[in-house]
Amino acid sequence: MRTGVGREEEPASLRPWPAWFRTLFMSDLWERFGFFGMQAILVLFAAAPRDEGGLGLAKVDAAALFGAWIGLAFMLCLPGGWLADRVLGPRRTLVLGSAVLTVGHFALATPVLWLTPLALVLLAVGMGLYKPNHQAMVNLMFSGSTRREAGISLIYIGIQVSALTSPLIAGFLGERVHWRLGFAVSGTAMFLGTVQVAVARSRFLGKGERPGRPLVAEGARRAKRVAGTALTAVAVLLGGLAAVGGLTPSSGIALVGLASILAPGLAYTFLYRSRELTPGDRRRLRSFLWIFLGSTLFWSLVAQDGSSLTLFAKHSTERHVLGFEVPVSWLQSATPLFILVLAPVFAWVLLKHGGERVSVPAKFSTGLLLTGVSFLLMAAAAGFASGGEKVSPLWLLAVYLMHACGELIVAAVGIAAVADVLPRRFLAQMLGLLWLFAALGGGAGSGLIRLLDVIPEALYYLLLAGLALVVGGTLALRRHAVARGLAPESVQEGERKAANAPDSGPPTVKEGDPA
Repeated sequence: MRTGVGREEEPASLRPWPAWFRTLFMSDLWERFGFFGMQAILVLFAAAPRDEGGLGLAKVDAAALFGAWIGLAFMLCLPGGWLADRVLGPRRTLVLGSAVLTVGHFALATPVLWLTPLALVLLAVGMGLYKPNHQAMVNLMFSGSTRREAGISLIYIGIQVSALTSPLIAGFLGERVHWRLGFAVSGTAMFLGTVQVAVARSRFLGKGERPGRPLVAEGARRAKRVAGTALTAVAVLLGGLAAVGGLTPSSGIALVGLASILAPGLAYTFLYRSRELTPGDRRRLRSFLWIFLGSTLFWSLVAQDGSSLTLFAKHSTERHVLGFEVPVSWLQSATPLFILVLAPVFAWVLLKHGGERVSVPAKFSTGLLLTGVSFLLMAAAAGFASGGEKVSPLWLLAVYLMHACGELIVAAVGIAAVADVLPRRFLAQMLGLLWLFAALGGGAGSGLIRLLDVIPEALYYLLLAGLALVVGGTLALRRHAVARGLAPESVQEGERKAANAPDSGPPTVKEGDPA
């Protein structure tokens, strides 16, 4: 087996990892530190009164803000992937995304109120540039799908170290000292990550340095026209809303939600109709729609961790331990702690016992079913807290444990499977499309949260559980058909030949052959 750099054989074990892997490992560690630090306090900051340094939003609007921001960030992963595929190449786009994220974190740390929406937009743009191209570099450097899945699961160890410690540090400083100080900690981590990835160019030995499908002159002109038209339309829309006094947090959240619903279908259709795709490519892309839609549902549910579950922790969970009130943001360290402990186990299982023998749809449905069961538990917890009582934090910890298991399966399998759907020149764009469907989940999540205004909280979580269990169960039942649709042409041809071969009965045993 050849390595991603094309010259050395991959080691048989998970160690030692090459220099390029260590660079990507550390880069994601810093980026996730910044992200989880911001996530730990963003909803609390948005819901805090103005005189306490917050935005003063209503509880449901604060929760919806997080879902809308996640949706916008995931939605921008598609243009981030396109920019890498057609203009800059994955590595340079990765560096650019790191720099934009750094600026966004420090803008959010600035105590100037009007900078807050600009900072959130910068953070969404930076994540859209960074996320698909970090994953593209991982996929480019690995070759075998089994090892790729295991490697991505193992990367979660480093990610979750930062995700574990970031809420403890940024969350404590934000809640107990000043919100903006918590955001500044995230900015400092992202600055370190930007420097680290910018100086590591030589480690990738030219991989990802150039776009896979560079634009020709006519394509560049068309791209400029489309980008100019889109930016003009957005500017006119926002300007019109501002002129009539309709540019409010609620309208902004609604616009992002609408865009996140329309964009995935348009982008998928555009890619499906590409003249560069073969009939086999289109067949695999049709089958992969199950994974795209499953990703939508999964991330809409997991986004509840930073929104509705955070507010449940604040208002309905007993957080006093030996006279000390545990900060709300600290509970968000539970998921990364579980992932940190479980990632080596999942990596070993995927490498030794999963691999090609367990299909992508089967693995994906398992992640969805686990998430559905977690919200059944959440519905029970909300039912016990419906009378104003505070419940044990063990309820939330059990939910976070199941989310950790689901994320280890869905994220690793989905990202790894993308590399085998279309030719490698579409890799960054396919990863962007994967996260665009995740954006649909974020947009849907920001809308679903508003149901808390009209239905009991226990019923809300029960509806989420039902969605996950129905979709996960359907995918499990159709796993063989979906797996056949994802198979490459060589496998399809082999199956057709086997099906058409005449039945010649059991093989004869010649004299002298071993029994």
